[in-house]
Amino acid sequence: MRPPSPGSSSRVVPRAPLRPSPASLLWCWGLAVLWLLAPARAARGQELVFSVAISLKEATEELGRQFQQRHPGVILRYNLGSSGSLQKQIEAGAPADLFISAGQHEMDALERQGLILAASRRVIATNLLAVVVPADSRLDLRQPADLLRPGVGHLALGNPRTVPAGQYAEACLRALGLWEGLRERLVFGENVRQVLEYVSRGEVEAGFVYVTDAATRADRVRIAFRPSPDSYPRITYPAAVIAASGHRALAQAFIDLLLSPEGRSVLSRLGFQPAAEASP
Repeated sequence: MRPPSPGSSSRVVPRAPLRPSPASLLWCWGLAVLWLLAPARAARGQELVFSVAISLKEATEELGRQFQQRHPGVILRYNLGSSGSLQKQIEAGAPADLFISAGQHEMDALERQGLILAASRRVIATNLLAVVVPADSRLDLRQPADLLRPGVGHLALGNPRTVPAGQYAEACLRALGLWEGLRERLVFGENVRQVLEYVSRGEVEAGFVYVTDAATRADRVRIAFRPSPDSYPRITYPAAVIAASGHRALAQAFIDLLLSPEGRSVLSRLGFQPAAEASP
């Protein structure tokens, strides 16, 4: 099953007290920071920028520390955000050496434009969706249809225009015939971690995130249920070296680390599912 076109979703304006950051401001801010980093990267020579889907934050940073120990003098900078926003930054020419997306759609777009090295593209992990509620919530949600209950006044998910987690959630709700019934309750986040924050602060009754995100706030949220994986496309994380990178070998080495036994061990401990093409 393919996720619906990102353009098929209509935004629902979050209600107070939600404090979402406008996508356009986030995108411009991120692009400006990356451009400011460019002179420093040129001077140091061994500084790499990794543009990474924010759901991989902990895994990438942990493996990044291992990588830097193995490559003295190499400095890694992380540009974390929604995969769609990162894609747009790369298309605009922002400095980057490696891109790890939470969906194939964004990587496909860059490959069509020749902005990644197609031969370096590998799937490094997979994931699953979960619906979470605040840890102290009294709602008893056990299946997707329970989201229609009156007690669920607001349901958060990533903006399907730029957030793969939101695209998977929309695909799930549409496949189960629930999208139209829930449309007026939807609150869109600019990335999956923002959705997690909405739920953890009790600003919405429930939200769609990845199971790995839920684990990062185990003291603030709990998983109410996991939708059947058959109701949404397989969640994969493709990684690829950026064609314009001046450090292609190092960027490829990091992909190799992600696929290595050490990389698989870290990803598995953090809740990610294995990729079929991981190294033996």
